[in-house]
Amino acid sequence: MGCFNLVSIFFICLFCFSNLLITIRYTTAQEYFNHLCLGANYTNGSKFQSNLNILFPSIIQNRYYNATVGQSPDTVYGSIQCRGDVTLDACQNCVQMITQVNKEFDNCPNSKQAIVWYDTCMLRYSDQDYFTIMLEGPRYYLVNRNNVPNPSQFKPILNDLLTGLFGEAGSSGFYTNFATADKDITNRTKLYGLVQCTADIPSSSCSRCLFRAMDVLPGCCDGKEGARVIGPSCMLRYELYSFYESTITSSTPPLSSPTPLKLPSSTNTTVANANKNNSSKLTISIVVPSVVALVFAIASGFFCFRRKRTQKKKYNYVDDETPVTAESLQFNFSTISAATDNFSEANKLGEGGFGSVYKGTLPDGRDIAVKRLSKYSGQGDHEFKNEVTLVAKLQHRNLVNLVGFSLAGEEKLLIYEYMPNASLDQFLFDPTKCTQLDWERRFKIIAGISRGLVYLHEESRLKIIHRDLKASNILLDMDMNPKIADFGMARLFVHDQTQERTSKIVGTYGYMAPEYIMHGHFSVKSDVFSFGVLILEILSGHKNSSFYQSDVAQDLLSYVWRHWNDGSAIEILDPTLKDTYSRNEVVRCIHVALLCVQENIADRPTMPTVIHMLNSYSATDPALPLSPAFFIGSTVNMEPQSNLGYSEEQGSSKNESVTSEVGAGSVNGVTISELDPR
Repeated sequence: MGCFNLVSIFFICLFCFSNLLITIRYTTAQEYFNHLCLGANYTNGSKFQSNLNILFPSIIQNRYYNATVGQSPDTVYGSIQCRGDVTLDACQNCVQMITQVNKEFDNCPNSKQAIVWYDTCMLRYSDQDYFTIMLEGPRYYLVNRNNVPNPSQFKPILNDLLTGLFGEAGSSGFYTNFATADKDITNRTKLYGLVQCTADIPSSSCSRCLFRAMDVLPGCCDGKEGARVIGPSCMLRYELYSFYESTITSSTPPLSSPTPLKLPSSTNTTVANANKNNSSKLTISIVVPSVVALVFAIASGFFCFRRKRTQKKKYNYVDDETPVTAESLQFNFSTISAATDNFSEANKLGEGGFGSVYKGTLPDGRDIAVKRLSKYSGQGDHEFKNEVTLVAKLQHRNLVNLVGFSLAGEEKLLIYEYMPNASLDQFLFDPTKCTQLDWERRFKIIAGISRGLVYLHEESRLKIIHRDLKASNILLDMDMNPKIADFGMARLFVHDQTQERTSKIVGTYGYMAPEYIMHGHFSVKSDVFSFGVLILEILSGHKNSSFYQSDVAQDLLSYVWRHWNDGSAIEILDPTLKDTYSRNEVVRCIHVALLCVQENIADRPTMPTVIHMLNSYSATDPALPLSPAFFIGSTVNMEPQSNLGYSEEQGSSKNESVTSEVGAGSVNGVTISELDPR
């Protein structure tokens, strides 16, 4: 009898342990990802807070829930979205956790708009009606640090997998705006993908959102084994292992405890002995497999736990929320002075209006470029630290990384990663070095710059307008990958801001958009204009200023436009490229560049659209371009302006940076930066 009681107790323990494993699985699966706080703040105890507290129920019936509570101006709109592959039980578990955490931990204290992402669910609320509206950014992404062994084979398979999923995600049915699939890479390796949009947005908006999310991948995750991109309205993920549930059920059936065995109350010795022998055999037949099952369950749980930790370690979390403080970026002046051999002339890389740039090597072996700012910049220590902290949060493979800064009395130093190939202009306009820029490399540089601008305009939480995009501000790393530098003239926008006006014009003549020069209006389309000019310089090998007072054309734009109208656009191409170029790609780049330099702001594409057009000629507008904006007869007084990159300026008098008042003929002086939150 004791053995049977032991068996019963064992099964009860096994049942409890199994439930514990399920609980652990559902609890640990709800991995916090990120949160975003937006909008104005509400007052504690206000009607808005009361409405927010009753917005989300403790139990939801589907994987998508939305509700509206209260009357204007205290109306709260909210929604919860679970991943389409998880069970309703797992979804419910995540919902309980995310709503509880939101109430207790309060990711966004007093914010009237917030989004909280977990691995399997997302919570969002706002004081504005956002239902059915697709919001592209900001986006955040996780990157698997491991590289695929054969990128050229991997990329087209990934592209086919994701684009196929985008089409499936918009289909109707229970899992609207959700799709999973896999594709063979080799006989032994598969690529798995998952995409999802919030259930309230139309299928057309879902596809557009996912394609925009896909545009992030080359900049963050090129050649990586796995990545996920998550935004307010859509998300995508791919891995070389299966990470989603292949079978979905409405709920997880409860486990039932075993019924204890009952023996007769009166038996003879023979029967008793027989029962004893049988009970021993029964005990062995039940206990042994159960123990094996228990050991296997523990081992499996341990293995899964270790596997999850290992997979998590393989990932780098990349976003603009990573804590960056002035203290974490500050270097001792003596350390940097020693790194540059006391700012020796032998280590000098260049010089601009704000100071000189020196190469250095830190004690840990890292090569750096140090910008030694002028002692008369007029910027206070507090403002300088704020600017450095903002720029340091910009992390992208096509942006120059700011390592840190140093302050010592009047000495202000900016410390950047060192770019061994200096700046694009030193290759592009050099008659010897330009031969190193074949067509494949030039096209790669154009694509890289465009991805960097998409990040600044769309993907970064700090929406940045660069305002001084030019060849000398594009630095090249060891592999000739382009990195945008010099944020000394940049301006911050909030994400729903489209335009701003300034009375002080800063930038480089020839790259500045007409609405900026004439009226002080700047926006993302101002950077698009500069990018268009830069594309034409990369294609032709000519500086924008090289046509000044020549008989060929008034400027580079008029030169290209004349050939475009004559049907001889290919003739603008740098002669050193000879027959190595792709005619279709060249014509496509010229078309895109001319669209970027349209005088009408509305006719210029956004940078995400530029990337689509560079990848597919069918995305370009055949009705455009019209005649580009020309600067014939323009008069702007100029004064050299520094760049916060570190290449030496080579520009002529018609291609120098300027600082002037709108509508005024006099120079207004030099400022270090206008990187201010707006």
